[in-house]
Amino acid sequence: MGTKWLAAAVAALIWLPGAHADAAGVLTTTVVGLDTSFFGSFNRCDQPGQLEKHAALLDPKIEFYHDNGGVSWTRDEYLEKTRKNVCGHFYRKLVEGSVHVYPIKDFGAIEEGEHMFCDVGASTCSGIAKFVIVWHKLPAGWQATRVLSYGHRALP
Repeated sequence: MGTKWLAAAVAALIWLPGAHADAAGVLTTTVVGLDTSFFGSFNRCDQPGQLEKHAALLDPKIEFYHDNGGVSWTRDEYLEKTRKNVCGHFYRKLVEGSVHVYPIKDFGAIEEGEHMFCDVGASTCSGIAKFVIVWHKLPAGWQATRVLSYGHRALP
């Protein structure tokens, strides 16, 4: 019976090629929504409650790797650096069309893309970098466990 079930499952995947694409589309939509929430609160972290909202999407043992700023090994350390260096100083803007999402079996997803950094009050963005976020799907929701922000360079 196990072999017949496996054969039926494989046949369904062969005959329904859109099934895998649909699952990937749902995951991408989910992760892009997480990115929007994560950086929406990051971008407004100088406003009441926003840094706490941002923190809720971080694993307590997050590892954050920044090519210029170094490594943060915990949520508290990351939040302190964010409070000091980001809040009220600059905001992050996603480069449209740059996001790619990859599933991690029995864990969550990897998000990669590019983002720009813009000084608060400036009309243009001054820097760009690549990023990777490892998202963990938990019963209570999703959390970022690893973040890499690298390749920072000035925009012309």
